[in-house]
Amino acid sequence: MNDKINRRRFILRSFAGSLALPGLPSLMTGSLAGNSAITESRGAGAGAQRFVAVGNLLGFQLKHFFPEKTGKGYEETTLLKPLAANRDQLTVYRGLDHGLRGGHFAVHTFLSGLLHHESKNRTDGNVTIDQFIADEIGNQTRFPSLTVGSEGGIHGGCQLSWTKSGVRVPPITGPAELFDRLFIADSKQLQAQKVKENSLQASILDSIHDEARSLSKRVNSEDKAKLDEYFSSIRDVEKRLKLRQIWSDQPKPKAPFDKPADKNTVEDLPMLYELIALALQTDSTRIATLEIGGSFLPQHLGINKSYHGLSHHGNNEESVGHLVTLERYQIEQFGKFLTRLAGISDGEQTLLDSTAVLFGSGMGNANSHTNSDLPIILAGGGYGTGEFKKAPSKGPGKVPLCNLFLDIAQRMGVEKESFGTSTGRFS
Repeated sequence: MNDKINRRRFILRSFAGSLALPGLPSLMTGSLAGNSAITESRGAGAGAQRFVAVGNLLGFQLKHFFPEKTGKGYEETTLLKPLAANRDQLTVYRGLDHGLRGGHFAVHTFLSGLLHHESKNRTDGNVTIDQFIADEIGNQTRFPSLTVGSEGGIHGGCQLSWTKSGVRVPPITGPAELFDRLFIADSKQLQAQKVKENSLQASILDSIHDEARSLSKRVNSEDKAKLDEYFSSIRDVEKRLKLRQIWSDQPKPKAPFDKPADKNTVEDLPMLYELIALALQTDSTRIATLEIGGSFLPQHLGINKSYHGLSHHGNNEESVGHLVTLERYQIEQFGKFLTRLAGISDGEQTLLDSTAVLFGSGMGNANSHTNSDLPIILAGGGYGTGEFKKAPSKGPGKVPLCNLFLDIAQRMGVEKESFGTSTGRFS
C-alpha cells in the first residue's frame, strides 16, 4: 500500500503544491503540514478588501529613505520625494523586522518572518502573508492570488511567496504571461484537457482519502490527530479543485488593450503594475505580490554596473548614487501605481481605499548583509495616516513586523489570532 501512496503523492504534488501523508510514528509513514479549510462563499467584488505586497530583493539606501522627524510633519527624503502626491495615503514605518540574520539567504522571509529551513515543524510552516490570507478568502475570485516576479537574478529567482507546506509559489514572469492569465480564454482543446485532468485528480483524491481513512483505524491517538490534519488538507485540495472547475466555465474579462510584449524587468515594471491594478479592478483576484529581483538590470537605466555589485557599495559615493537612481525609479513606479488605484472607483470609494499596499524589502542594509531595520511603506486600505512611525528597534518594546501583517490579515477578514512570529496586532 505504501507504494500506491507514494505514486499518488507524486501526482498530487503536481496540482496541489504538496499533499503527503503525515508523520505517524506508529506506522512509520511520511510527513505532512496540514492546510486549513477555506469557506465556499463567493465575494461581492465592489468594496471588498484587497492586499498587494511589493518586495525588493536588495533593499534601499536607508540614509536616503528614512526621515528624521516622526509624525505627519516628517521631511521628504530623497527616496520618499517621488511619493509626495501620495503622502496622505500612506504610512512609513521604521524599526519593524523579523529579528533574523542571513543576508541574501534571509530575504525570502520578508512576508513570513521565518527561515524556510527552520519552519518544518510549524503547523503553518513559513507561509507568507499573501498565501495566509489567500487560504481563507482566495476562493472568492478566479485567482486566489497572483505572484509576479522573475526566475532570473540572485539565488534562483522570485522567493517572495510561500505556502503552508513550505513550497515556493513560482512567479508569473512577465506582462505577456500575466495578460494571458487575466484576459485570454483557453482553447477548446485545452479546456477539454483540463476537464480530463480535473476528473483524474478528483479520482486520485477519492482513492488516497480512502487509504488514509483505512490507516486511521490502525494508529494510536497521537497519530490520529495528525491524520485529522491530513483529512483537513484533503478537503482543502478538494475545495480548490471544485473552485477551479467552477471558474473554468466563467468567461474572463475583456482585454482593455492588446497583449504587451516582454521587454526587461526595468521597462516591464509599469505594465506589471497596470495589469495588477486591472486584476484588482476586474475582481480577478484580491491578493497579489510583485518582487523586484536580481534581474532588475541597471543597464536599462543607463548604469553600466551590476545591481548586486552596487549593493555592496562600501560607501562609495558613485555606487550609492547609482543605487539611489535605481531605487527612485522603483519608488516612482510604486507611486504611480498608488495614483492609479486612487483613480479607480470601487463602489462608494476608490480601489486604493479598498487595497492595503505594502512596499519594502527583506533586506535592511545589503552592504552589510543585515535583515534588520527594514524599509516599510503601507498605503491605502485604511493605512493612509500620512505619518512616519518609528517603533523601538530593540528591547522589550520591540515590535515584530508580523504584528503589522496580522493586522492586515484581520482587516481582510481572516479570523486568526496570530501569524508567523507575531505577538499581537500593530498598525
